Amino acid sequence: MTDHVQEQEMEIEALEAILMDEFKEIHSGESGLNTSNQCFQVTLSPQDDEADESTMPPVELALIFSHTEKYPDEPPLLNVKSLRGIQAGDLKILKEKLEQEASENLGMAMIYTLVTSAKEWLSERYSQDAGIDNTGEEELEKDEVIVPHGEPVTVETFLAWRERFEAELALERAKLMPESALTAPKEKKLTGRQWFESGRATAVSQVSLCLFRCTKIWYL
Repeated sequence: MTDHVQEQEMEIEALEAILMDEFKEIHSGESGLNTSNQCFQVTLSPQDDEADESTMPPVELALIFSHTEKYPDEPPLLNVKSLRGIQAGDLKILKEKLEQEASENLGMAMIYTLVTSAKEWLSERYSQDAGIDNTGEEELEKDEVIVPHGEPVTVETFLAWRERFEAELALERAKLMPESALTAPKEKKLTGRQWFESGRATAVSQVSLCLFRCTKIWYL
C-alpha cells in the first residue's frame, strides 16, 4: 500500500530546497482552494536568471496547490493568481492547462513538473507580447527614415548638365561685356588686364559662382 503522506512530505522538502524563496506555505483561507489542508504557493515570473529584465513585461504569477488525501494517485488541488499584470482570461487558460497535465501525471510527484510548465507558458505568452511591441517600434523607426529622392546621376546626365552650365555661363559673360568691346576693332578691344581692372571680371566671377552653387544644389 502506497504511503501517500510520506510521498507528500518528501515532495514538499524537495520543493523547498529547489525553489527556496519562491516557495512558501500560506493559510488555506487565502489560497482560494476548498480545503483545510496545508496550502503552498510558488511565485513565478517569465524572467530567467540570464534574461534581460528590461526586455520582459513586469508580470508575476502565484501557483497555489494543496495535496489531496491520495495524492499523487489523484490530482492536487490547484489555483493560479495574478500577483502583477496577468489578465483573468490568461489565468483561466493556464489553470485548465495545469489541471490537464496533472491528470496525465498521476502516480508520481508532479508539482515541480507543473511549476516548470507554468513558467514556460508564462514566458512564451508574455515574451510573445513583448515581441509584438518591439515589432511595432521597429516599424515606427522604419517610417521615420527619410529616403532621398531625385534623378540618379550618371555619366550621361553629368555631361548634359555640364554643357548646359557652360552655355549659360557664356551667355552671362556676353551680357556683361559692353557692346563696344564686342564690335570694336581689334586694336581697340580691352586687354585682359584692362578688363580685369574695369571690375567686370569680378562681376562675371560672381555670376559664375552663383551659377555653380545653384547647379550644385540641383545636382545634389
